[in-house]
Amino acid sequence: MTITETPVRAVVFDMDGLLLDSERLAVESLALSGAELGYELPEEFRHSLIGMPADRCRELAVAAFGPDFPLDEFYTRHEATIARLVDAGRLTTKPGVTELLDDLDRRGIPHAIATSSGRDRTRHHLSAAGLLDRFDVIVTRQDVRHGKPHPEPYRTATAALGAAPKYTLACEDSPNGLRAAHAANLRCLLIPDLVPATPETTRLAHRVLPDLHHVRDYLTTANGPARRLAPEPTA
Repeated sequence: MTITETPVRAVVFDMDGLLLDSERLAVESLALSGAELGYELPEEFRHSLIGMPADRCRELAVAAFGPDFPLDEFYTRHEATIARLVDAGRLTTKPGVTELLDDLDRRGIPHAIATSSGRDRTRHHLSAAGLLDRFDVIVTRQDVRHGKPHPEPYRTATAALGAAPKYTLACEDSPNGLRAAHAANLRCLLIPDLVPATPETTRLAHRVLPDLHHVRDYLTTANGPARRLAPEPTA
């Protein structure tokens, strides 16, 4: 077959909404936590928090509900509520996750997570989904100074994998994550979840795909049939 894409030597994934079907749980948890404190959080507002780091979510909450909004209590309740939903067995993986990770293992392609979630939530969710040990590197919001859409999470994960940006593939579901990957000079495949693709995100994305099964097809396009690749120089 003819290879027309730059080979992929490393992959960095977002987590929520891409690997895990967790954004719907987060949106539900935000509504429940707000209601417990007497606040109605419109669906549009809750969706605006998707892909945002926690500190930016706090800023948006104050802007929407005023300086008297009980931020600390709200987010304490939110973390407890989403953990309860996950522990109740509500968390599932997105279609194609296991098959894609198995394919990367067969190819010898290292892979990482760069997420806006905190370390405790990340480990809890990945453990619940049986994926905690499937990644070479995990970069959380607490591992960087700047969260998405800043490129630092993707730059940190790429450097930890020992990969050059030219040969690193990012996979995202949200506009902010896509902006972060693009700013880090990575090819980014956009697999939308709750937020549909827009003209801007379609322009920034290398490809817009319907699910993770199609990422495996892209790897075959870029690298050929599954085979273990030799290490690529990073310089």
